[in-house]
Amino acid sequence: MKHKSTKQNKAFADLKSEARLARQTVIIQAAQRVFAVKPFNKVSIRDIAREAGISHATIYRYFPDQQSLFVEAFLQGAGEITDTLKNLIEKSKTPDLLKISNAYMTYLMDNDQYFRMMTHFMLDGSLSAEKIEKLNEAERRIFDQLDRLFNNMKRTGPVRPLSHAFFAALNGVLITFRNYPGRSPKAVRRHMLNIAEVIARSFSSDLSQ
Repeated sequence: MKHKSTKQNKAFADLKSEARLARQTVIIQAAQRVFAVKPFNKVSIRDIAREAGISHATIYRYFPDQQSLFVEAFLQGAGEITDTLKNLIEKSKTPDLLKISNAYMTYLMDNDQYFRMMTHFMLDGSLSAEKIEKLNEAERRIFDQLDRLFNNMKRTGPVRPLSHAFFAALNGVLITFRNYPGRSPKAVRRHMLNIAEVIARSFSSDLSQ
C-alpha cells in the first residue's frame, strides 16, 4: 500500500512539473510575441500577461522580473539556432558556408523577435552581470558551431576570430537591410539572402588561399 502511495505521489509530482513547464512555455512564447513588436525597454510584465491571457501576478510565480523573462526567451531562440547549425554541420558531407549562412539568415528573418532581442543585448546590454553571462554563454555555443565548421574547412590558425567575423557580417546584413525602404518584404528577404551568399562565398574564397 505504501509502495502504491509513493508511485501516486510521484505521478502527481510529474504532472505538476509538466504543468509548470507548460505554463512557463506559454509565458515565454507570449513574451517573444511582444518583444517582436515593442522594444525591450518599452515592454512591461502587464503587456506579456495580457498577451498570454493570464494575470501579471501569475508571471511573477515563474519569473522574478522582466530581465529573467527576457533571458529565457533569448536562450530559447539561441538554442534553436545552435541546434540548426549543429545539425547542418553534422549532416553535410563537406563544409558548406552557403547552407549555414542561409539557415542563419532564414531563422532570424522568420523569428524577428529573436533578432530584436539579440540586437538589444548587443547594443544596450542593460542587464545584470549574471544575466549577461548567460547570454554570452549562449552566443559562445553558436560560435562553437561556427568554429567546427571552419575547422572542418581545414582552416589553419585560430578559428574563433573568423567565427566572430562571419557572425558579425551576417548580423550586419540584417541590421542594414532589414527595413530597406521602397522594397516589398519579399524583395528585402531575397536581397538579404543574396548579400549573405556573397559573404559566404567571400569567406570560402579566403579559406582556399
